[in-house]
Amino acid sequence: MTGPDLQTLQRRMANAVMRPLTRNETMHKRSAGKSIAAEADTFIKPNDRLSSFERLEIYNRQYWFRLFSSFEEDFPGLKSIVGTRRFENLMRAYLEANPSRSFTLRNLGRSLVVWLRENPQYTQPDTEAALSMAALEWAHIEAFDNEQRTPLSADEIAAIDDTSHLELQPYLRLVEAPYAVDDALIAIRDASHASGTQASNAVSIHLVRRTRSRTLRREQIYLAVHRHDDSVYYKRLSREDYLLLHALDGAATLGDAIEAAFTDSAVPEADRPVHIQSVFHYLMQMGWLCTPRTQEPV
Repeated sequence: MTGPDLQTLQRRMANAVMRPLTRNETMHKRSAGKSIAAEADTFIKPNDRLSSFERLEIYNRQYWFRLFSSFEEDFPGLKSIVGTRRFENLMRAYLEANPSRSFTLRNLGRSLVVWLRENPQYTQPDTEAALSMAALEWAHIEAFDNEQRTPLSADEIAAIDDTSHLELQPYLRLVEAPYAVDDALIAIRDASHASGTQASNAVSIHLVRRTRSRTLRREQIYLAVHRHDDSVYYKRLSREDYLLLHALDGAATLGDAIEAAFTDSAVPEADRPVHIQSVFHYLMQMGWLCTPRTQEPV
């Protein structure tokens, strides 16, 4: 089979496999008033043990179980905040509304933060904390495997002025949160790794209680989520440093970014030049400023 016939078969198979499961985690028997069993008979052969529908159901269930497993691995912190049952409902609703469109499951959570804002019924009364944690966990994913570009050299940094546009490394993600989600997520991941995968569910359930009462404390934080030697790190930033990087990431000129950084700042004006000098020394050491794409060598 080649050409359009093969493409038609592939589309039919994909549509069938990607149909959401029932609440009992089985395949729906009807869709849009049509029998899925009858449809399965048209492109899947039965065998001596399974009907066409039963064979299709295996693929349907395994597809969704793989999505659920990947999503749960990516967002253990969110699960710890909302609890296991609410997380399962949230996960199913999100994945049905935002089905996988990529060759990699890495992108499953791309729209999660926006979706959570639009659907607070899945996180109430912990919506603010859940949004903060989901933002950090998605930033962690991006920091782990986003592109790394050529850092600016010391000479290039020395040549910048107020009109310069600087770019941040694509793997560097910025997160602002009203909770200490970094400490909470590190504790959750450490506990899960120490307990092993078989105990991870029990650990998560235990941390639901701890997170609400102690671990996830209210504290305004500013984070740079970044990668070094294939590991992801969370760097606490001052408000001024966060606003500076955020403005640069939004394509502001250096002069405008510095002005944004010190808006309503408690840093005395006389100390600001030294502060900026210290910040850029650190940025150069970390290699977080990179060559604009238009200047990358071909």
